[in-house]
Amino acid sequence: MPIQERRERERAERHRLIVDAARELAEAEGWDAVTTRRLAERVEYSQPVLYSHFKNKDAIVRAVALQAIGDLAERMRAARTAHRSPAKALRALADAYLDFAATRPALYDAMFVREVDLSFGTAESPPELRAAFGELVAVVEPFAGDDDVETLTEVLWSALHGQATLNQGRRLRPDHHRARVEVLLSRFC
Repeated sequence: MPIQERRERERAERHRLIVDAARELAEAEGWDAVTTRRLAERVEYSQPVLYSHFKNKDAIVRAVALQAIGDLAERMRAARTAHRSPAKALRALADAYLDFAATRPALYDAMFVREVDLSFGTAESPPELRAAFGELVAVVEPFAGDDDVETLTEVLWSALHGQATLNQGRRLRPDHHRARVEVLLSRFC
């Protein structure tokens, strides 16, 4: 194997290791605990090595967010495609989205709450973002009728995000979670 190819593979592995360590640390202790010093200790590389991969902490958060959005897209795809009925697919996708937000709050925070340099809804949007939004579009499309499907999708996504964020902040009555989801989805099907 050529030396250059081996170096590129090792660099990609270090990159993945840093992202995974940041993700694990954020999930265990929150984003305030994610510092380059702690990451360097955790991955057993010097801080200059971290900076050779990422400009700063924001760039690390961005990488974690992209990875997490890809994971969410896969979960939503699995939920959606597990059902032939459009209504059941919509419910399954909504449950998958809200479950991800509830069980992975640090990742959800990186994806949709923290200020991250990610371009949503543009031609420059990374593939992970387009895939996640595409899953939402696919589940909304059967219900769009004469409405613009992307606008209707943004309405669904906004409502799911609102519920996820308010649930996480304990601002809503926890014993009414299912009722809120059903009220929202009943507006679509």
